[in-house]
Amino acid sequence: MKIREWAVRAVDAVAEWQANWGAYAAHPSLAVDPNALARGLAELSERLTGNYPFFHPRYAGQMIKPPHPVAVVGYLATMLINPNNHALDGGPPTAAMEREAVDALARMFGFAEHLGHLTSSGTIANLEALFVARESQPGRAIAVGAESHYTHARMGHLLGVTTRSVPADARGRMDLDALAELLAGGEIGTVVATLGTTSLGAIDPLDAIVPLARAHGVRVHVDAAYGGFYALLAGVDPDGLDPAPWRAIAECDSVAIDPHKHGLQPYGCGAVLFRDPAVGRFYRHDSPYTYFTSGDLHLGEISLECSRAGAAAAALWLTQRLLPLSAEGLGAVLAANLRAARAWARRIEASEALTLYQPPALDIVNCFPTLERPAMTAIDAASAAVLHAGMREADPVFLSTLRITNEAMRQRHPAVIDDAAGARILRSALMKPESETWVTWLHDRVAGLAARARAGALPMPRA
Repeated sequence: MKIREWAVRAVDAVAEWQANWGAYAAHPSLAVDPNALARGLAELSERLTGNYPFFHPRYAGQMIKPPHPVAVVGYLATMLINPNNHALDGGPPTAAMEREAVDALARMFGFAEHLGHLTSSGTIANLEALFVARESQPGRAIAVGAESHYTHARMGHLLGVTTRSVPADARGRMDLDALAELLAGGEIGTVVATLGTTSLGAIDPLDAIVPLARAHGVRVHVDAAYGGFYALLAGVDPDGLDPAPWRAIAECDSVAIDPHKHGLQPYGCGAVLFRDPAVGRFYRHDSPYTYFTSGDLHLGEISLECSRAGAAAAALWLTQRLLPLSAEGLGAVLAANLRAARAWARRIEASEALTLYQPPALDIVNCFPTLERPAMTAIDAASAAVLHAGMREADPVFLSTLRITNEAMRQRHPAVIDDAAGARILRSALMKPESETWVTWLHDRVAGLAARARAGALPMPRA
């Protein structure tokens, strides 16, 4: 897809619509000097080159990648109009698109009825879910997995709600025995399960968590910001992605998902969905100058955020038209990510230079340099050396690191010498389907760096 061609079409289409309203003169205060603009754009372009190549398969670090060109074109066209999806008079067409796009997400999760909307991020989506949890179960605490995103504790603090951490098992999932013991105390009102932790890509056993929580009268919120779209492959993945956790979402009270991660959207585009539409009562408020063009429900009446970009809704809606939420549509993109992660894990397991930290559940691969004397301090130093050398040398590779505790390492690799409380290991997010064709290069490059670190041939970065 040639984005330049379609971007021009988008701009022309909006200009044609604008012409229907009659000519007018732009105010002179808005004028800018073309030469100054040229200089400013040149400076901007130069400064943007300081970014890491998020678009390229050699970048396998953080969970960042460009949006799909379809989303870019949809966003660009709508951004020129700049509708606000807070109230229907701020953007009637994009409000309708938002409902249609969110309805598609609800069908993906198996919600028959639902109340939901887009948000500016997964953080805000989780905040809204925890807000409703607090209102539904006042005075009761929230249980979150030890490997869950830090946003839950932060949002709990913001909401004045106590959060309790549930230990993780040897694969980074919420420990069911520990959860059962915590629930038995009667303090917990909501359990937050994670499908796709951002550190390991671990999948909490949601299908077991739901009945356990229900037995204690406890709500269940699902943080599927990272892994939620893998519901498209539940039951059809040939290599055995367990469908049970994703199918259990349909029985939960709420779910958060980030289309700006695996949904191919630009930042920021999150979403929150509630199984019971009646929770809209917790959002009730009045505004003296909005909600006046229609008696229908305005999206601002079911959202903590006010102004929200209608362009985000249009981009998601258009992307879903071209890459529908099915195994053959967007699922084909995700399947390539899974194949890439599994292929790299197999190469690491057969490698003498790298050690696999644990098998990948989704598309996040974690490993560390294999050392003659495998100690936490040595693994930390070697991982940091690989990270920094990989970015700075010719033919660069871009990874990230993950800090793990000595207890977590002991669960997986008991032979590692426990001489520090924690260590950094190498972490890679293979979010781009193009990574599948770069697995051999990625492995050879990282393994070569790890072998040099083992031999002491890489400079140690400053602490």
